[in-house]
Amino acid sequence: MIFTTYWFLVFAAIAFPIYWLLPGRLPRFVWLLAVCAIFHGHFAGAAGVLPIIVLALATYFAGRSGRPGWCAAAITLCVAALGIYKYAPFFTNACIGWFDPKLAEQWTAWIKQTLPAAPPLAISFFTFEFVHYLYDVRKGRPRIDSPLEFALFAIFFPTLVAGPIKRRGDFLPALYHGAAAVTPEDVVAGLCRIALGFAKKTVISDNLAQAINYYAPVFTKVPLGMRWLLFAAIAFRILLDFSGYSDIAIGLARMFGITVPENFRWPYLARNIQEFWQRWHISLSTWIRDYIYIPLGGSRHGITRKIINGFIVFALCGLWHGAAWNFILWGVFHGAGLAICGNYRLLFGPVGVSLGNFFDRFPPVSWAVTTLYVWFGWLLFFYPLPQAWQMALSLFSK
Repeated sequence: MIFTTYWFLVFAAIAFPIYWLLPGRLPRFVWLLAVCAIFHGHFAGAAGVLPIIVLALATYFAGRSGRPGWCAAAITLCVAALGIYKYAPFFTNACIGWFDPKLAEQWTAWIKQTLPAAPPLAISFFTFEFVHYLYDVRKGRPRIDSPLEFALFAIFFPTLVAGPIKRRGDFLPALYHGAAAVTPEDVVAGLCRIALGFAKKTVISDNLAQAINYYAPVFTKVPLGMRWLLFAAIAFRILLDFSGYSDIAIGLARMFGITVPENFRWPYLARNIQEFWQRWHISLSTWIRDYIYIPLGGSRHGITRKIINGFIVFALCGLWHGAAWNFILWGVFHGAGLAICGNYRLLFGPVGVSLGNFFDRFPPVSWAVTTLYVWFGWLLFFYPLPQAWQMALSLFSK
């Protein structure tokens, strides 16, 4: 975890006090950009920084031009870069492997030798933020003319590693507000949020991960009650891990006086799958809604098209989390959940209406069904399908 390294602690001890002491917006903008560049350069290295510089320059100049064609070309470049760096070995093996496994193995090996050992740091977040900005400019929304403002939008380090995914319209006003004045309340609130995030991530989630990794190979052999405890531990491990990172990012930004959007709002209290995605990784789910689901047609072309669009966007959501079939399957699983959740009253006729009325009268039942559905999905997220299936079955068998 980047934020727990000694280097970062020293970095933060220097970066924040100087920012607070500097007078006025412009000096703080310049200093903040410097520390963001140092952070990115240190953790990404030259091989990780250079591709992002290219994508950022292409995004800035395409947006500055305001021309739809240039914006579309820059969007294509960003998406292509993400596909090459993060997914090229996976897609090569998946596509060519169908008819020539040996050739697929050779091509995959060549790609791995050609590309860096790991994708550029946070390239998924860079891509989503750049695509959002370019798409909005194409639609006539305000562009960022200042290179300094765009650079701060691009490499603002608190949200660089794990989000929340920023949007230009929210971030720039918050940036100007933070650079104007940082209050003691901002610093205290930021420190408290950071402490909460560290507690979630390092104290609880990391220890849960150790227990899960120890027992997962023998999951089906431990007592039934222990299996259910591990099942819950898997669910809370990922919640506390993801939301812990977001808490730290939100707290670090707040210490600069900058407010970034919330990313998690008690998702395990959701009473249906739609509500879950309104509470879970909010910046990701709303991005997917606004920049993939709605452009595909959303729910405007009938129920069949609506369901197909839902499956497409959640398969892509799963793929965004990692280049592996289990992530895609997890996305499809949630696509199915949303299709059923949003349409079962219509699809199942009187039975669906009666079931919906029953859930409305007994909210704890709808909460329990939603929670179990989401938690079973985490087995697909973390484990190959045969293992996930065996673990799920063992929860109902002695």
